[in-house]
Amino acid sequence: MVAEGAPELVPVLPNHRFDEAALAAYLRGRLGGFAGDLVVRQFQGGQSNPTFHLAAGGHAFVLRKKPPGKLLPSAHAVDREYAVLAALAGSDVPVPRVHLLCTDEAVIGQMFYVMDYVPGRVFADRAIPGATPADRAAMYDDMNRILARLHRVDWRAAGLGGFGRPENYFARQIARWSKQYEASRTEDVPAMERLMRWLAETTPPADEAVIVHGDFRLGNLLFHPTEPRVLAVLDWELSTIGHPLADLAYNVLTYRLPESAGGAPEADLVALGIPAEADYVARYVQRVGRADAATLEYAIVFAMFRLAAIVAGVYRRALDGNAADARALERGVVFREVAERAWAYAQALGAR
Repeated sequence: MVAEGAPELVPVLPNHRFDEAALAAYLRGRLGGFAGDLVVRQFQGGQSNPTFHLAAGGHAFVLRKKPPGKLLPSAHAVDREYAVLAALAGSDVPVPRVHLLCTDEAVIGQMFYVMDYVPGRVFADRAIPGATPADRAAMYDDMNRILARLHRVDWRAAGLGGFGRPENYFARQIARWSKQYEASRTEDVPAMERLMRWLAETTPPADEAVIVHGDFRLGNLLFHPTEPRVLAVLDWELSTIGHPLADLAYNVLTYRLPESAGGAPEADLVALGIPAEADYVARYVQRVGRADAATLEYAIVFAMFRLAAIVAGVYRRALDGNAADARALERGVVFREVAERAWAYAQALGAR
């Protein structure tokens, strides 16, 4: 039985197998501490870039690579993950140390990078089963603290001047995810059509530029094995330069999503020691010194639309047989409910 929060390692899934001998040959001499026989296992969970635990010579590493098969344009950019992780090394944002990026697809079939394995706990369930109310409160507050730290990083000084365009974030993202959704469409969902139109017509006039993680949530944070503090922020595939409220909006979807997509009634969360949404947002505002409630509500609709588009892509990959998680097929169908919930919030903001 896997301990609460401990990573679940499984044999490499059949559709993600690669030439382990070729990988070992490539890493010898390039990766410090890599020696002896290589043992590869796959991390269970995650819907995008397959992630693997590498054990060799008494050392442990993590490999992230693109999935196999035909991919959507600009998706699964592990080279961008590597770039932002390297840039944040030594900053106030805790990230694993990266070692190398391999762009030669002839090695194992896809581009990949290798980073340190950091022992700790990852909680896919936002209710954090097994934790005390005090620990839940502390973990959510540390998540909030790390998000505020990320948004205060000087991205140009960190060497990310070419990482993304600093202007018109929402307009560009809506166009991008509308195209991604169309490319992975499996059926007609009227709510998605309405969201794409309304979001494009009502983008906020104010613009800002910070490093945005793009998928900042509890399940992408690695916590200390016994303490309620964050050791590393994981899964930077969707990171770019953009509007900070897009990250905050996505981070508070716990309070807004249908239960089928991982949401929960706020009263149930508060009873567990998790802060109410208003209190969580107020703490972030205090830490970064800003407030823009109208843009946040728009950003929440955008975040739900983008999530629906992502999950629609996961569902499509599951149908095509190359999703990163064996459970993607059963999880993917929730995108319709997410889209319908997002449209309900848009209507509350005046959408027709």
